[in-house]
Amino acid sequence: MRTVELSLDTVRLIDQRLLPNEMVVLECRDHHEVGEAIKTLAVRGAPAIGVTAAGGLALAAYGLRNEPEDGFWHGLEDAAAELRSTRPTAVNLFWAIQKVMDFAYSLKGRTSAEVANALYQFAQRMAEEDVTTNHSIAEFGQELVGEGAGVLTHCNTGSLATVDWGTALGVIRMAHESGKNIHVYVDETRPVLQGARLTAWECVHYGIPATLITDNMAAHMMRLGKIQICFVGADRIAANGDTANKIGTYSVAVLAKEHGIPFYVVAPTSTVDLEMESGDQIEIEERKHEEVTHIGGVRIAPDGIGVANPAFDVTPAKYITGIVTELGVVHPPFALNLKRLIRGGD
Repeated sequence: MRTVELSLDTVRLIDQRLLPNEMVVLECRDHHEVGEAIKTLAVRGAPAIGVTAAGGLALAAYGLRNEPEDGFWHGLEDAAAELRSTRPTAVNLFWAIQKVMDFAYSLKGRTSAEVANALYQFAQRMAEEDVTTNHSIAEFGQELVGEGAGVLTHCNTGSLATVDWGTALGVIRMAHESGKNIHVYVDETRPVLQGARLTAWECVHYGIPATLITDNMAAHMMRLGKIQICFVGADRIAANGDTANKIGTYSVAVLAKEHGIPFYVVAPTSTVDLEMESGDQIEIEERKHEEVTHIGGVRIAPDGIGVANPAFDVTPAKYITGIVTELGVVHPPFALNLKRLIRGGD
């Protein structure tokens, strides 16, 4: 199941707004449509957003392939700026755009058509690298899962959140396919219900035994001894290990700590932002109020009520047992060990 597929003139995305009721492939023909897909959550999940943005830049370059040099570079830089503005929290978006633009600048002097073709090939490689990275993450992560474990996860971190396979749910899937006889407890993840709509759908699709619970049931399940380990994803990890992820993740981490349950963040190293010292600096996206006041287009709250809708929260590093990456599992002190892992300890 590929969430993102790229061709020279199209970025194809599974439209996650319609799941689980409809499986529709959205075809984006230019970077404006790609940006709209990111902004409206047709595609979501930090790794998937990153590769989709790379595909959007490749589309922009393709549309500019017949332009003279000045027009080509001006148009490509405008496209990058537009895509950067779509969502503020997930660092993979900015990482991917910068990676594509750095590669593009290395080709200056070539024709517009040559650069456009090279950017398409580069975006394709990024997509394939995402799949390889997720497999490596899953291999490291599944070693942490015991036989017969109950596993809690929050939001969606599977194939739908990446190009394919997934991060936290990818770990869970590999543990299942390794015959560990696990059972997954899926938080519904209000207000957009990514757990109920997407993670539950993936568990059914892959045949992973799972139980859907509301977000406020997690503590009860932990107290009953149903859960032995927690895996969640990440949208940005600060240098000290503080982690921004879907709203409600912080609550799960605190509950896990209280019950003595290991709590692991699962993400590629591209999600680690070593330039950001702590989670206090992470910008938290505030989304439209209708996501809280409505479910499925039906109003559930009275007109005139004030609404807060932060899309993410920040889990302090002290609640995190370890961070699972494609290079291995990082343990505290994160400020030292993340830097060692990514930069070799410079």
